Amino acid sequence: MSSPFRSWLDRLGATGSLVCAVHCAVLPLLIALLPALGLSAWLGEGFERAFVVFASLLGAFSLVTGYRRHRVLRALGTLLLGLLVLWAGILYAPLHHHLVAHAVTMTFGGTLVGLAHLLNLRLNHGHVHDASCAH
Repeated sequence: MSSPFRSWLDRLGATGSLVCAVHCAVLPLLIALLPALGLSAWLGEGFERAFVVFASLLGAFSLVTGYRRHRVLRALGTLLLGLLVLWAGILYAPLHHHLVAHAVTMTFGGTLVGLAHLLNLRLNHGHVHDASCAH
């Protein structure tokens, strides 16, 4: 996979994950305004689940590809922790049905996923193919 495409995937993943984190942080403030703003579809469970699935697939593809290049587990570990937190926020009923706990959980998970993409981008950008490189 070409370096510009890999870089673009990480930037997309980081941006999307950080937008998700902002979405989750702002959701409790907007909850009373949903009907008036017509944002019910954007802030509902279906959108949230679809976004977590998308973040999981994009993150797995991008960071596993990056790991194969730079061989540093930090980014992949951060991604896995972030995805674990996001999936817990979706699937674990006590977190999912408590508004503040859910917002904190999803914000934290989305931030971790975004940071994982940024870390992967940095690791890929800093990787130099030389005599010590196995590739």
